Amino acid sequence: MRSSVNQGADPFGEQAARPHHRNLQLLGARFHFESNSARLLQLVDQAFAGLPRHRLGGRSPRLLVRLQLTTRQQRAAAAAAAPPPLNTYAGPGFLCGAIDQSNLAVISPAGRSALVVVSRDMLRHAYHLRYELIEFAVYVLAARALQLVPLHAAAVGRQGRGLLLMGDSGAGKSTIALHCLMQGLEILSEDAVFVAPAGAATGIANFFHLQRRGLRFLRDHAGARRIRSSPIIRRRSGVEKYEVDLRRSGYRLASAPLSIQALVFLSKRRGDDDRLLVPLAARQRAARLTALQPYAAGQQGWRRFENSLAGVRTFELRRGSHPAVAVAALRSLLDPPKRSAPRA
Repeated sequence: MRSSVNQGADPFGEQAARPHHRNLQLLGARFHFESNSARLLQLVDQAFAGLPRHRLGGRSPRLLVRLQLTTRQQRAAAAAAAPPPLNTYAGPGFLCGAIDQSNLAVISPAGRSALVVVSRDMLRHAYHLRYELIEFAVYVLAARALQLVPLHAAAVGRQGRGLLLMGDSGAGKSTIALHCLMQGLEILSEDAVFVAPAGAATGIANFFHLQRRGLRFLRDHAGARRIRSSPIIRRRSGVEKYEVDLRRSGYRLASAPLSIQALVFLSKRRGDDDRLLVPLAARQRAARLTALQPYAAGQQGWRRFENSLAGVRTFELRRGSHPAVAVAALRSLLDPPKRSAPRA
């Protein structure tokens, strides 16, 4: 019986030339990207170039991401339509995300490597390609290889001290994070935060995504004009958002991982401006964390992460008359603890 596999000298493309390379420090690791396509490396730059070089202590491990452009071509009508959604799979020693048979990412945490395969027609969908394949591969590889806890959360801070912001869809996480930036706080990440075993939080502060309604409090502010001039992307849900490149925004990016000082759950409930932060007990924190982070709660390091929050203050942040009022309350959580005056 004849094999369907090409029986040439290099059937798996192991010896194929990959002349394009990039080295970047991301999420506490040294990433080496290699590709047979300059266009794919441009998307890597679009996603990750110009970011602060975060280290998580000790020697940064080296992770390899190989990007392979293939020659499949679709009919013009099919290529113009949005690609199918990403599906995820797992097998012994690997994880996979696949859009179709010619566009997929395979991650080997034990091998500290990932392969991203892209067809030429997928280049027409640069946002989906970058977000669902390239960024997906980087995030999953770093999280699994470095044993980081991946959180769907935002993080802001200053002087090495940070706040984790979590909430259901529509709770105003992006709006609050934006106003934190406008008032001089640093951003670690708008949407995905990774916590190391030692408790430091890292992330990728490349883009900020905001719906049009998030601009209603800005009016003629210069920041609103900058956001309105940004590209608009469409999520799989159909929601359209501005995609603001934080590296060109003038806002501050966290130059190093942040030490978590407080965990804040954003609420849709209204509150008095002078009492927007409502303390939560440890039991309430555990229940909310599990409900909001179902994927992370199933990861190996979840129990260790929960234990690291034992001394971390936890609050519910309710809505005030203006996001700036909420930011003022959040800033107070970043103040260093006051030292008691020495006794005479």
